[in-house]
Amino acid sequence: MCGIAGILYRDGERPIERAVLKQMADTIAHRGPDAEGFWSAPGVGLAHRRLSIIDPSGGQQPLGNEDDSIQVVFNGEIYNYPELRDELAARGHRFRTSSDTEVLVHLYEEHSERLVGRLRGMFAFALWDACRRRLLLARDRVGIKPLYVYRDGEKLLFGSELKAILAYPGIDRDIDSEALEDYLALGVVPGHRSIFRRLEKLRPAHTLVIDKEHWDARPRRYWQLRFEPDLRPTADEWQEAIRAKLAETVRQHLLADVPVGAFLSGGLDSSLVVACAAEEAHGPLQTFSMGFREAAFSELPYARQVAEALGTRHREETVTPDAAAIVEELAYYYDEPFADSSALPTYLVSRLAARSVKVVLSGDGGDEAFGGYARYAHDLSEAAMRAWLPGWFRRRALGPLAAAWPKADWLPQLLRAKTRLTNLSLDADRAYANSLALCRLPLRRDLLPRPMAARLNGHCAEELIAGAFGSAPRGDVLSGMLAADTATLLPDAFLTKVDRASMACSLEVRPPLIDHEVLELAARIPSRFKVHRGETKWLLKRAYAKTLPRDAVWRAKHGFEIPVDAWLRGPLREMFEDSVLSRTARVADLIDQPAVERLYRAHLSKTGRHGGVLWAALMLARWSDVYLAGNCPAPVCQPCGS
Repeated sequence: MCGIAGILYRDGERPIERAVLKQMADTIAHRGPDAEGFWSAPGVGLAHRRLSIIDPSGGQQPLGNEDDSIQVVFNGEIYNYPELRDELAARGHRFRTSSDTEVLVHLYEEHSERLVGRLRGMFAFALWDACRRRLLLARDRVGIKPLYVYRDGEKLLFGSELKAILAYPGIDRDIDSEALEDYLALGVVPGHRSIFRRLEKLRPAHTLVIDKEHWDARPRRYWQLRFEPDLRPTADEWQEAIRAKLAETVRQHLLADVPVGAFLSGGLDSSLVVACAAEEAHGPLQTFSMGFREAAFSELPYARQVAEALGTRHREETVTPDAAAIVEELAYYYDEPFADSSALPTYLVSRLAARSVKVVLSGDGGDEAFGGYARYAHDLSEAAMRAWLPGWFRRRALGPLAAAWPKADWLPQLLRAKTRLTNLSLDADRAYANSLALCRLPLRRDLLPRPMAARLNGHCAEELIAGAFGSAPRGDVLSGMLAADTATLLPDAFLTKVDRASMACSLEVRPPLIDHEVLELAARIPSRFKVHRGETKWLLKRAYAKTLPRDAVWRAKHGFEIPVDAWLRGPLREMFEDSVLSRTARVADLIDQPAVERLYRAHLSKTGRHGGVLWAALMLARWSDVYLAGNCPAPVCQPCGS
């Protein structure tokens, strides 16, 4: 697990300034505190920061093939590298190290950019082919590992984090108004965009091949998750297949030359990963949990129950409101505005784990694979209602009624019908996009300053969700929701959250439940086995009902969010007013302060519940203070695991 960065000049004779390359690498030193490495030739430079996991004494990067005509810098893990190494050795390739990285250069010699189809793991890498004078950038299928790209007429820059690119002198920081709209809608900047107009993400399951003659080449997709239900196996047969695949996948994810632990929330996904890992571990597995003083937000008792049942060496800590001081660190490490409040406890549990291990397994992705979110059952019930209503009635009657219905958080639950009426008036894809929105229209446009809103050119954040939803078979509403989440929120919200929080602490997190072979298996399971009569994750729960404590399987799903609503009325109040509402706040160029203040006052008086939107405004403000000052920000602290 590492950090990578690099430079490619269109002018192949232009020298690389080593000091600039090093400055780019230094900004991501937290991703790889164990070593640094550089390689350059006229027109191209590669940089690497290493967190040593496999072959700690060897495997230094950049790493080349036998004649050094191919060089690679790599972030991630290739779990099937032993098999690939044996195959390549049999074909005559010579290896100098025992690292998984070296497999990439030899696999490229055999398969060119098609090598990505042979890889099982999480990865982002850059490979320079000196003979063809071309650069290959690649990202794993689901987007576990990040990769940012900047390109203009004379240069291409890349980095594991946006801040590495910003370290190059003179990079334009013009805000992308469409990305800002997306952020207010979803709490993250999704898809290929970044918050800065000239910087982009390489999307999951894509490669980008660049040379002088193809400078404007576009990324190419190499994998697509297909939802093609197989109706032949019984529920019992599917359960057996799940248990076998997850046991095999967790075994592969334990591959390391350093100790491996696990995050343990006490919920189903992390608990089953720990159960599988505990069977394979030599000695007690180390597990780590984070809870809250507020009992309604804390799962620590359930995590302890699982740890005791599985015999792990368990460590835990409790988040207090004092942790709000960490928000500036979060703004630095996340590169872009990021409004998932669970980033804070994720950062803290990563810091806890990093004191003991370099690698942990996580339960991320189980909900998206097997249908675990409560919203799935809720939206399926709406879909059933929608099917009984004539289209003309939904559009002509329910649509106007939804628009006129007040958003009144103080009303009894039965009378808070605005979202349901809106969803019933829409088709399933648009309804799900509306369900996911953190801040919906028209309020969202009220929060944008007029100059920003004028630059949207008809852009609507919900289009990305609806488009991904449409990749699933028509009429399979649950598969549509799973497809949308896997393509958008999983990589851009949940995996980004874990990657930045853990790498800030020099900790590698491996999520076995989104191994692409697990996802492909899950995508073949019929939807009726995932959400059954309102029961989410129905099949997965039955597969592990005899393995785990009852509460870990059957207890209602619990989020990892902080008590934002209460904290904004208490320990975060002064920070919010200073950062968001003050006349000198830098964020005033990005958000309409009077509109935010109206929400804030309603929230304080409890006539409105706007914690999620207000937290998004706060994180946007703190990000603005860090990244819009004109220079690449200096690290706010040493890696938190040190």
